[in-house]
Amino acid sequence: MKAARYYGARDLRIETIPDPPPPASNEVTIDVSWGGICGTDLHEWTSGPFTINTPEKPHNITGDHLPVSFGHEFTGRVSALPTEYPTDGKFKLNQPVMVDPRIICRTCSSCTTGCDNVCQNWGYIGLNGGGGGGAGFSEKVNVEMRMCHLLPDDGSVDLNSVVLCQPLTVGRHAIGSTGLPGGALSGMNVLVLGGGPVGLAVLLNLRAKGVGVGLGGRVLVSEPTRQRAGMIRSLGLANEADVLNPMEQNVAHVCREATGGIGVDIVFDSAGAEKAMLAGMEALRVRGTYVNIAGWKTPFQIPMQFAMFREINIRFSLGNNDNDYREVVEDFIAGKFKGAEALITRRLRVDELAEKGLDELVRNNDEHVKIVATWKEDLLA
Repeated sequence: MKAARYYGARDLRIETIPDPPPPASNEVTIDVSWGGICGTDLHEWTSGPFTINTPEKPHNITGDHLPVSFGHEFTGRVSALPTEYPTDGKFKLNQPVMVDPRIICRTCSSCTTGCDNVCQNWGYIGLNGGGGGGAGFSEKVNVEMRMCHLLPDDGSVDLNSVVLCQPLTVGRHAIGSTGLPGGALSGMNVLVLGGGPVGLAVLLNLRAKGVGVGLGGRVLVSEPTRQRAGMIRSLGLANEADVLNPMEQNVAHVCREATGGIGVDIVFDSAGAEKAMLAGMEALRVRGTYVNIAGWKTPFQIPMQFAMFREINIRFSLGNNDNDYREVVEDFIAGKFKGAEALITRRLRVDELAEKGLDELVRNNDEHVKIVATWKEDLLA
């Protein structure tokens, strides 16, 4: 099969490698339809390896290391079942599935206490090996059945956009990381810092959860780029006046004015920049909740003038867990992420991934949200 293989920073090679072996009793083989470029992939491309294992330190579970097949956001169809798999089993040949690519041990204290998103041995197919040698940017990949979420094949779901479920789970986990019980966000005022892929995932999940324009509460967004601000408005994720340009407006001041001087209830930070964080903290009400989703390039320093004197709850959110994935796929099937397909700003062939995908994001990141790639010419027609 063909695969995009990662060897190091700016070294992605299109190679022909062996097909995955016949699936084990707990696996299926997936014929990959679409793979998406994640921010993690971009960091690995520009200056890695970071998450990807080196020969000196192979992955604890897979034992794999550089080079690895690339891509951990992917969807496809079942192309092979285990030997003697029952004919009445839930998996069928050609069944479309969305894959949760996380490699977790299921035995550490994190996994056994419902915190599998921070498994002590975590990894991803497409970053840390596994997959029978395949990944999201290969033609085929082996995955455990538990990783697969079945999709209807009756035309009711846009199978060309369902690859967005993986980044959407990050937004779903962030909402759960507020520590508030289900439904408690209804009627709350929210500020989202950053309107990139993660910020948009949060906004789409808020709407799916009944928070947003016309659904109760007020959602404000701080986003400096014209393209992303325009997408937020066109998707109806925030009112025109609630999409703020932090280069031109005092975000905290606008938020406090919008809430009668009280401040917003929750801030979701997907920007990872000190100025944005300070604005978010200042925008919060007394005992409000700040949730950081961003990966910071500089140390995270708590502003005591806001955190201490307002008793702000500071929380962090990493990735997604099993429940997040299940809920997001169910909501996607139910049509609760209508319009999300607009987040895909470019579709291309995998053999164009380096120049027209990864390098394009380096050059023109603000003009894109999600770039996806496929080996299948018919999907690009």
